[in-house]
Amino acid sequence: MKSKLNLNWDIVNKARECARNIALDTQKFIDRHTTVAVERTVCRLLGIDGVDDFGVPLPNVVVDNIKKGNGLSIGAAIYIGNAMLHTKLTPQEIAEKVAKGEIDLTTLPMHDLFDIKLEVMKIAKQTVEKIRKNREKREELLRKYGDKEGPLLYVIVATGNIYEDIVQAKAAARQGADIIAVIRSTGQSLLDYVPYGATTEGFGGTFATQENFRLMRQALDEVSEELGRYIRLTNYCSGLCMPEIAAMGALERLDVMLNDALYGILFRDINMKRTLIDQFFSRVINGFAGVIINTGEDNYLTTADAVEEAHTVLASQFINEQFALLAGIPEEQMGLGHAFEMNPDLKNGFLLELAQAQMAREIFPKAPLKYMPPTKFMTGNIFKGHIQDALFNMVTIITGQRIHLLGMLTEAIHTPFMQDRALSIENARYIFNNMEALGDEIEFKKDGIIQRRANEVLNKAYELLKEIEKDGLFKTLEQGKFANIKRSPNGGKGLEGVVEKDEKYYNPFIELMLGGRS
Repeated sequence: MKSKLNLNWDIVNKARECARNIALDTQKFIDRHTTVAVERTVCRLLGIDGVDDFGVPLPNVVVDNIKKGNGLSIGAAIYIGNAMLHTKLTPQEIAEKVAKGEIDLTTLPMHDLFDIKLEVMKIAKQTVEKIRKNREKREELLRKYGDKEGPLLYVIVATGNIYEDIVQAKAAARQGADIIAVIRSTGQSLLDYVPYGATTEGFGGTFATQENFRLMRQALDEVSEELGRYIRLTNYCSGLCMPEIAAMGALERLDVMLNDALYGILFRDINMKRTLIDQFFSRVINGFAGVIINTGEDNYLTTADAVEEAHTVLASQFINEQFALLAGIPEEQMGLGHAFEMNPDLKNGFLLELAQAQMAREIFPKAPLKYMPPTKFMTGNIFKGHIQDALFNMVTIITGQRIHLLGMLTEAIHTPFMQDRALSIENARYIFNNMEALGDEIEFKKDGIIQRRANEVLNKAYELLKEIEKDGLFKTLEQGKFANIKRSPNGGKGLEGVVEKDEKYYNPFIELMLGGRS
């Protein structure tokens, strides 16, 4: 890609190296710890599903049993494998007996660790093979229909009822949407368990459950066949159950997952230690499954000024990139996030937005960048809002953004109606078609507003990354350098679910999906 911004690539390389050092330093802590969510994910990947008589998910029942016996430091896989050798039962049958109080996993005499790992690995390989086949199925369908070039139109459904979501999702696909995101019910990220089964009630969205994933994937496969193009499915792999939702998505062939390393810390007050450990395993799963991760830097600009704090977005993109690489995610699966969130009254604001978007495109050339629409300054004036969205659409096509979250003219009024989506899709398709080659035709003035702005943001991001490298990520989050939000290393939700690993700790899925470092 020919640079239009005259970026200082020496600074880009130094910034990336700082981010790598930040990620490696944090990874040392991650590698020494596990969490209740990681171990519940292991249970799910070993085939444990369903709920007990009180509606408690069986993965929670099993992990709570192990935690109560102070055994989580060696991992759920060891206890499940040991119980399999003792009882000759499947992990699911063992979980059901634990739920009935018939087995206490931590009191069974321990078999030889080699035999336990061998037993667990048999089941783990079957699950990993299923996920591999899901990835191959996606690739097969993309070959069959052909993958769309240019921006992918991303819309949301959020009725609370999965069956109504399906109706709306199919309608959106027929209107021209390429990606359907099922918004989660408000507050699900703060639940330390995953609800079970198909759900028909939610608050501002629909609960993320494995059955809901299955139903929507089936529906989108049907409409893909009807339309002759592959419709991607997105959900939200964040919060206290981050790796569990990643596993559910991998098992049901989701295509895109919101999966940021820092979002839960900043915007849901989830403990930073818990989140950073959970994000690693969730990203290992997403990487192996071929799922594109979307990061949440766009959210920074909802609480901080988009002009003054633009460099924090870039710094976070660098850090998210390095965490993703450590988890085995290739650049082609990194939907690094940013947003069109500057005040529309700002003089030359469009040029500053253009500079930010072009800078992200040039610094992360292989990434399917996720570009978010204006929300902060949408007032309910649908006519002005439609124009704001049009300017946002122009930036996307000029700078080659990939995952384009459609702006809605009714933003700040209500959850989109089907007709709102239709108008937004029409707006975007009109601009993308009429301006398709504009980005290839134009260059930016040497040392003009756009070039100066991009280099200013880059330099400030590099200075911030140097500070973070010196202080460490935990201290940086405590100081509130991202999104102007301060968090304590020992505060927030979920810290009690963090456990230091014993030297005997075992997670077969890290070994199978990433190749070691369990």
